[in-house]
Amino acid sequence: MLGAVFSGKKTVELLEFEDPTPSENDVIIEMKASGICGSDLKNYRGTFKGKLPPGPIIAGHEPCGVVVAVGSAVRSPVAAIGSRVMVHHYKGCGCCHDCMTGWTQMCSDREASYGLTAHGGHAKYLKVPESTLIRLPDELSFEAGATISCGTGTAWNALRRVGFMGGSTVLVVGQGPVGLAVTQFAAAQGGTVIVVDINNERLKDSLDFGATHTINSSEVDTLEAVNELTSGSGVSYVVETSGSDGGAYDAVRCASKWGTVAFVGMGGNLNINVTDHLVRKQLNLKGLWTFSKADLAMCAEYVAQNKIDVAKVFSHRWRLEQVDEAYRLFDNQQCRKAVVVFD
Repeated sequence: MLGAVFSGKKTVELLEFEDPTPSENDVIIEMKASGICGSDLKNYRGTFKGKLPPGPIIAGHEPCGVVVAVGSAVRSPVAAIGSRVMVHHYKGCGCCHDCMTGWTQMCSDREASYGLTAHGGHAKYLKVPESTLIRLPDELSFEAGATISCGTGTAWNALRRVGFMGGSTVLVVGQGPVGLAVTQFAAAQGGTVIVVDINNERLKDSLDFGATHTINSSEVDTLEAVNELTSGSGVSYVVETSGSDGGAYDAVRCASKWGTVAFVGMGGNLNINVTDHLVRKQLNLKGLWTFSKADLAMCAEYVAQNKIDVAKVFSHRWRLEQVDEAYRLFDNQQCRKAVVVFD
C-alpha cells in the first residue's frame, strides 16, 4: 500500500509499505477519512523538536474507517469486523492510572502517537490496538469522525473543561479549525460567542459557524473591544486556540473576575502580571491536551444526537495521491481544514 510520509522539507512523499497484519491484540482499519491537522505542520516543516523513530512513518492522526481484520485475542464488540470506528491516537503502557482512565497521552511510558511516532491514517490500512477504538455512531459520516478524532473533539472538551454553561458568553481566541469548532459548539448551545483573530477571512468564516461578534486583534485593542461588548466586565469562559503570545495574553486579560481560561493552542509564551491578571481576578487557568478516550466517545454521541454538522470545518477534500498539494495549501493557509478521503 502507499503511505504519505513527511520529508521535513515541506513536501509529502508517497512511499510503498507492506499491508499491515494484526498482532493478537490489534485490529486493521480500512481508512475512509483521515484529517489533516495543524499540529502536523511542525513535522511537515521540519521544526518538530521531539524524538522521532528511525525510518519513514506514515502521517495522519485523525483516522476514521472500518475494521477489516482482528487479532486472535480481540473480543470487544466495538472491534468486530465491519465496525465503523474512530481512533484515540495514542498507545501507552496500558496499566498506569492515566492509561486506565483513558488519558493515554499522559502516560510516562507512552509508546506511540499514531501519525507521528507510529504509522497513521494517511494510507489505505492502519494497524492499532483494540483498546484505542471508539465506535462511530451510524448517524455520522466518516469525515465527521475524522475531525472529532482530534480537533473537534478537543474543542468540545475545552468547553466542558471551562465549565461553559449554555446561553452564556464565551470568548474564543483564534479561529483556525479548532477555534471554529469551539465557536460552533458554543453557538449550538445558545451561547453568545465573541471571537478573536488577525485574519479577516477566518473571522468571516466564524460567522458561518455561529459567532456573534468578531474582533480583529491586529486592528483594534482586544481588551477595549471586549470591554465594550461586556460593559467592562470581561468574559467568564475563555478558550485560547491560537498558540500565539498575543493570543495567550489577550485570553488572560479579557477574562472576567472568577473566570476560567483554557489553553488549547500549542505554542506561544505568556508574560503577565500575576497580581493584576491572576490573583486579584481569582482567575482559573487550565491547560488542555486533546481529550480522554471517554471524552471522545461522548463528543461523538453529542454531535450525533444534536445533529451538528462538524464536517463543515473541511473546506477541501483530497485523494491520497494529492496529499502533497493538500499540505502545501494548508501550510499556506489557503484552505480552512482538509481531509484525505478513500473509496
